[in-house]
Amino acid sequence: MSRIFDALQRSGLEQTGVEYPDMMTVATEVFEAPQGQTSANQTTAGPAPVIDEQVALAEMAKAIMPESATDAPAEFPSLEGCVTAASRFVFVTEPDSLVAEKFRFLGVRLRQIRHSRSLKKILVTSAIPQEGKSLVSANVAGVLARRKEKVLLIEGDLRRPVLAQQFGLGRLAGLAEWLQSGLQTASNIYHLSGPGFWIMPAGDPPLNALELMQSGRLSQLMEQLTPLFDWIIVDSPPLLPLADTTVWARMTDGTLLVAREGITEKAPLQRGLEMIKKSDLLGIVLNGCMNPDHKNYYRRYSPPAVK
Repeated sequence: MSRIFDALQRSGLEQTGVEYPDMMTVATEVFEAPQGQTSANQTTAGPAPVIDEQVALAEMAKAIMPESATDAPAEFPSLEGCVTAASRFVFVTEPDSLVAEKFRFLGVRLRQIRHSRSLKKILVTSAIPQEGKSLVSANVAGVLARRKEKVLLIEGDLRRPVLAQQFGLGRLAGLAEWLQSGLQTASNIYHLSGPGFWIMPAGDPPLNALELMQSGRLSQLMEQLTPLFDWIIVDSPPLLPLADTTVWARMTDGTLLVAREGITEKAPLQRGLEMIKKSDLLGIVLNGCMNPDHKNYYRRYSPPAVK
């Protein structure tokens, strides 16, 4: 864990006054919230079980080769999409890379945490823009989908969506259009046959994003989607300065907070952590960090400033 705090010190993030969970970068794993903290979603008290190294390695080996693809629900159309280096979906474009390996371990860690608490809907957010939360969201969805599980990636940032563009999907009706419609059943969801998961794009950015999210229709939608999928990953807006993410937080089971070395500063990280219930915080993913054993490796895969 000292490796992480060294990186935090270089970014000026240390000693924020907030009690952190154990932290690891995306280069290793994500840890559960501090021991003894519980939430209504937890089935048992206490932390997630400790990972046995050999078990974790075996799980990672399974994740390298996908199982046969799960059939998409008939009501949701399939699309090919376009997975290129520009999509930043390193789990597919660079499957043998160290970064892809660590995303696989991140998937293993999330499954381990689910052994001790209810965990299906994961919110991925950051304190401020440009920290790489969309990169983390897409790769986590891809990793989880490799185990013959139905995974839905929701582009929950209605104001500045980027995921659909990164996957070459063009302009598709998405979450915004559904919230504005009178439809009572879920739609505007597409199965990406390459990555193997489903995606609900944001759609055209509306002028009243927060009003739409607070209308009650988002809650109705999530109630419909929850039993259809094994995992739901929500790529949400940054915590600051918008209130959109607090709406998503009420509808998900846990939060991954993404911080980026050299970008995230102490004050906004502290404010962001204060906005997340400690019992909901699954861990912190430190993105764009420099590994002393692999110089410049992570910076090569660090996303451009798009959010």
